[in-house]
Amino acid sequence: MAKGDIGRSLLLLLLILVISAGGLLWFDYLNVIDIKTTLAPVYQRLGLVGRTQVPVSKGELLNLDAERLAVRLETLDLREMEMKKQEDEISVRLAEIEQMSAELEDRQKSLDDRENSMNAVSEQLTARERNIEQSARYLNGMQPDNAVAIIQSMDDQDAIDVMRKVEEIAQAEGVASIVSYWLSRLPPERAAEIQRKMSIRP
Repeated sequence: MAKGDIGRSLLLLLLILVISAGGLLWFDYLNVIDIKTTLAPVYQRLGLVGRTQVPVSKGELLNLDAERLAVRLETLDLREMEMKKQEDEISVRLAEIEQMSAELEDRQKSLDDRENSMNAVSEQLTARERNIEQSARYLNGMQPDNAVAIIQSMDDQDAIDVMRKVEEIAQAEGVASIVSYWLSRLPPERAAEIQRKMSIRP
């Protein structure tokens, strides 16, 4: 026998094996035969999982409807497991989103409280500024001795704020400030203390 004939024979045998294997897999796919159960050890060695089959007793014919039902049930079980996994992932994600939402709400509330507090402080400062300016204009229009008596009753910071506002008004109007005269009419110790504080915080 020639070498070419041997090669052709081997090639034909290989082709027959491939066609037979393909036919077996096709019949198995059509549920005509159950090749996967027979080849389960081979599938396990390859790391694959063979199809489960409804157990039948000896002499009992394979029920194709039962086999198809088992396959469908297995598919449904896999799908249910996948859906359960997705539901768990969605639940975890929703919990994370709710936590982030709560944190954002707390942060927004903190920012709102801080803004309200700053607005309140700003309003208080604005109101104090108006009161100081009004007091400065009243005192500036009084007799000096009466103004000095009122300044004498103020605490140091209020007196300093009023005097500075009087100087600011006088500078804006281009007239001489009366603050130096007021200081000269105050008791020396009080006048010195007010001038010392004014020099510390210009």
